[in-house]
Amino acid sequence: MPKASTGVDRFTAGDGEGWLVLLLLGAFGIVLVRIAPDLPELVRQVSAVVVSGALAWGLAIRTGGRPFWAAGLGAALAIGAVASDWHPLVAGAAVGTGVMGATLAVMATTPAATYLLALREAVVASLIAAVGAIGAVGYGVDKDADIAADRFGYAVLVLSLIGTFALVYRLGAGLHGLGRRGYVVAGGAVVMLVFALAYSAAIAHWGSRDFVGMMDDVRDSTRDHLGAVPHPIVALLGYPALIWGVFMRARRRQGWWVCAFGVAATAPISTRLVSSDLGARSVALGGLYSLVVGAVVGYLVIRVEQSLTGSHGRRARRDEEAEAHRPEPRRTRALH
Repeated sequence: MPKASTGVDRFTAGDGEGWLVLLLLGAFGIVLVRIAPDLPELVRQVSAVVVSGALAWGLAIRTGGRPFWAAGLGAALAIGAVASDWHPLVAGAAVGTGVMGATLAVMATTPAATYLLALREAVVASLIAAVGAIGAVGYGVDKDADIAADRFGYAVLVLSLIGTFALVYRLGAGLHGLGRRGYVVAGGAVVMLVFALAYSAAIAHWGSRDFVGMMDDVRDSTRDHLGAVPHPIVALLGYPALIWGVFMRARRRQGWWVCAFGVAATAPISTRLVSSDLGARSVALGGLYSLVVGAVVGYLVIRVEQSLTGSHGRRARRDEEAEAHRPEPRRTRALH
């Protein structure tokens, strides 16, 4: 007779979407405390722990890890941070939550045979990253004057990139199928990301007062007229990479490498709420503007690639899209 499975076995196998329910409940608890300050802080702290544990659980399921141990360890570290109220540990828990949210947002996407489906995956990834952002501020880091928002964002972005590339490599998405254009695109994305981060840091530290003041005036003027400012890295690199990546994954597994650069969109989303000078409305509008610009750039990239691969004309593109059906498990199941 086959051996009956225990509750731990079912949990470890990723049976069900319990982690998703816990994730939404935890995020709801944090939001509830933010809009009703009279509620005890314990609700916010418990909700932050629940979000961290649920993200660890979901990420482990999606990547074929050990959900029981991942969720337990994540929750234990979060409880230790909340109980001790030790600044480095609390900041570390918030960073870890942001990293897990940004990484899961990319890993939870599915292949998209058409551009509209790819756009849908970008929206889904944005929503998951936004839940990660709620979990991060659940630790109160947005009200901590000792935490610099820019350094917090850099830490989440770098760790998310490292983690996502490691997971993609673990999935077996080898580089051999990228082709010459794939290598050029991946290399260009790395150069663009490094240059953007280095340039921003250089301007902030060594830029002339007149130039920095002019840039601040342009940003403030845009925010006054539009209510927010699109994030350049998110709009010009993160979203296009994510949209093109899921589009490529419907055709070949190596599209995962392009998807990995989608962290340049999900990581900033998971940390935008940490900036205390931005309201929720400004953050939401900025994310929307970034998505619109990124969607346009992603569309152009896809059309350029299709023209280079011989899919000229609407009928040829439809025929090519009809044949693009490389299967992957649903977004709440293990990828392998």
